[in-house]
Amino acid sequence: MAYVDGFVVPVPKAKLDAYLAMSRTCGAIWRELGALEFRECVGDDVKPGKWTSFPQAVDLQEGEVVVFSWIIYESRASRDDINDKVMKDPRMADMMDPAKMPFDGKRMIYGGYEMKIDA
Repeated sequence: MAYVDGFVVPVPKAKLDAYLAMSRTCGAIWRELGALEFRECVGDDVKPGKWTSFPQAVDLQEGEVVVFSWIIYESRASRDDINDKVMKDPRMADMMDPAKMPFDGKRMIYGGYEMKIDA
């Protein structure tokens, strides 16, 4: 069964276009190197919860929006191989510089998930 990397990211609304441009470039690289899907979704109906929520999880600040993203791979081994290649790809070097990122990477939440149901 497939393997998924998931991300929740706080992005300043003023930098959303820059974030999406960066993401389009990243998506092309991930797909070129073997990822099956690369998705970015901008929060449209994401409210703070009473105990927990996406906004609370990323410490959403005034003027920011939550972005929910995922990348699908054939397997965990495929994901590990692809991510290794992505991190070594020279096109990623500039985008990995924290000073140039259009979001606060310290508040990004991410993890790898083994897909169990694909309905």
